[in-house]
Amino acid sequence: MASSALSGAERPVSRVRRQLPTSPWLFAAPGLLVIGAFVLYPFVSTLINSLTDRRTLIPGEFVGLANYREMLQDDMFWIGLRNSSLYVLGVVPALVILPLLLALLVQKTLPGITFFRSAFYTPVVASIVVVGLIWVWLLDDRGLVNAVLETIGVGRVGFLSDQWLLLFSAMAVTVWKGLGYYMIIYLAALGNVPRELHEAAAVDGAGAVRRFLTVTVPAVRSTMVLVGALSSVAAFKVFSEVYLMAGPSGGPAGEDTTLVMLVQRTGTGLTGRVGYASAISVVVFVVTVILMLLVLRADRKEDR
Repeated sequence: MASSALSGAERPVSRVRRQLPTSPWLFAAPGLLVIGAFVLYPFVSTLINSLTDRRTLIPGEFVGLANYREMLQDDMFWIGLRNSSLYVLGVVPALVILPLLLALLVQKTLPGITFFRSAFYTPVVASIVVVGLIWVWLLDDRGLVNAVLETIGVGRVGFLSDQWLLLFSAMAVTVWKGLGYYMIIYLAALGNVPRELHEAAAVDGAGAVRRFLTVTVPAVRSTMVLVGALSSVAAFKVFSEVYLMAGPSGGPAGEDTTLVMLVQRTGTGLTGRVGYASAISVVVFVVTVILMLLVLRADRKEDR
């Protein structure tokens, strides 16, 4: 009787064990289907299209690396690569350092600090289209900024008509909109920094700047690497800010066109060259992967 009761008690356990190997896959199946449908399939499709001369309404034929060879001789491709690279160089350092300084300011418990935290985060939740239009109105030749400059005797500045000023203005909008997002990430990291380290450094006579460099920065270095990787990928794939401020043509003579804008311009419309646009998209993907690997490699070198 005891043995039969024991065997009966063990049966549910063995039944549960037989279900364990398949249960995780059942839970993961919906997520895997979504990833396959919206990530893997578009990636493979883009890779295949980059090897064809496909157009919007024409399936196209296999042309091998012809699109990539044409890309090397396309002046607009090099202009887009230059602008996207400059965007990374101009935006990433600002988005790594400025949100950290902002997080240090709003980290302190002061009266009304919640209002300032909300105010700094407001641009993050605002629509990029609305933000872009507001800045276009501000920086237009007859906008508020030029009106103020003209009042104080500086004169009008062509923020949206000069090639380089337009690109730098778009960078400023990207930094302004991203400050609050990365500030929240830094706030979470700063909350894990032991207060005893700052107190010990203060006892040793370290000032605020020295404590920032010797205590705060090393403590949040992994977060700085994360912010650098995220912001570099986003900066290289910039589209909305430049498109809204420069227009579909990409600024004066198309000199402010980015790679993603070139993909949109080339691959859309009834006569869009889907194959060539797919080839540019593959290049964008490869460059973004290289950027992330460079950031991670730099972090590993500092760990040694």
